[in-house]
Amino acid sequence: MHCTTALESDAVLIAQITDTHIRAEGKLCYGKLDTFTYLERCVAHINALSPRPDAVLVTGDITDFACRAAYERAAAAFAQLVMPFYLVPGNHDDPALIRAVFNDHEYLPDAGFVQYAIDTYAIRLIGLDTQVIGESGGLLCAQRLAWLTAQLLAAPNKPTLLFMHHPPFETGIGHMDVQNCANAAALGHLVQQNQQIKYILCGHVHRQIETAWCGTVVAVGPSPAHAVALDIEVGAEPSFVLEPPCIKLLHWNGAQLIGHLSFIGEFAGPYPFYDAAGKLID
Repeated sequence: MHCTTALESDAVLIAQITDTHIRAEGKLCYGKLDTFTYLERCVAHINALSPRPDAVLVTGDITDFACRAAYERAAAAFAQLVMPFYLVPGNHDDPALIRAVFNDHEYLPDAGFVQYAIDTYAIRLIGLDTQVIGESGGLLCAQRLAWLTAQLLAAPNKPTLLFMHHPPFETGIGHMDVQNCANAAALGHLVQQNQQIKYILCGHVHRQIETAWCGTVVAVGPSPAHAVALDIEVGAEPSFVLEPPCIKLLHWNGAQLIGHLSFIGEFAGPYPFYDAAGKLID
């Protein structure tokens, strides 16, 4: 079996920030978390990466209670990114406030669902709006899927990454799975018909989770703040834990997307495996 080799000019590095749940100044998320500080650390971490990502995908739940003051705080933190970033809403978001506060983001549609395609990179980026106003769960309705179908037909040969908030598969964390993206079977059928879809990137569950799905890979990325507790017992109570914060990185090498986790914080190393003579250190 022959595997294609990537060309360096085709390489793209993408970072994901998801589920930041920013509150207005003086408010803690769930009475415990200063999510704004976590986001500031995340942004600084991404800017310091070498190589730096070419783009950042923000996959929803930007704020916790969708007030303008919280969006303005989030926008101030995101503005420190030195690369472009692209937003889609989550169930905690308000699309009107996203448009108002991020009004310099010309890719955002003026009205309707917050869906768009970015053709700037070697891999095409398509943002999908899975929000149902007033509901925790998500949906890709017939209208949204028809729009996606037209987008895919417009560039059938260009490798494509879909990104959205709600995952279309069950993770095993029951209290989150009841909030999944409804109509997932219709999306899966569309994915199977369009082999240019190399990856689907989601948020919502605050954890690194991935699976093979309908001929592609679907992954949930971690939050840079709190993680939903990994509890797959039936009937487990909703809860969160403060695990080491991290982000997801996706490296398009010209042939495939490869996922990595990059942990936020100070860690010892790097240490060499080999000594000056090229021998493995004993």
